[in-house]
Amino acid sequence: MSYVFLAGAILFEVIGTLLLPVTQNFTRAMPTVIMITCYGVAFYCLTFAIRDIPIAIVYAIWSGIGVFLIAVFSAFVYKQMLEWQAIVGLALIISGVALVNVFSASHPG
Repeated sequence: MSYVFLAGAILFEVIGTLLLPVTQNFTRAMPTVIMITCYGVAFYCLTFAIRDIPIAIVYAIWSGIGVFLIAVFSAFVYKQMLEWQAIVGLALIISGVALVNVFSASHPG
């Protein structure tokens, strides 16, 4: 169940981050309220994820997958294309998250 909460945290953090440009420097009320709510839900979900998963693992997965998804969705939503070097960097982040998760001595499985 902890991974479900972690997935929820990632989802809401990605949505919140993608809403940042829509808030227009927090001058648009509704997108700003939705963005703040998304961040709040993301952190709330994280509190449940760290019950069973070590915080280092949770944070590595949350930030790594979050960065990757934000980069992917930014390309589609905002037409912000990345250079090949950035794409390689994102692949390395995902690889690092996978290695941390798989080989963590403090995390079963």
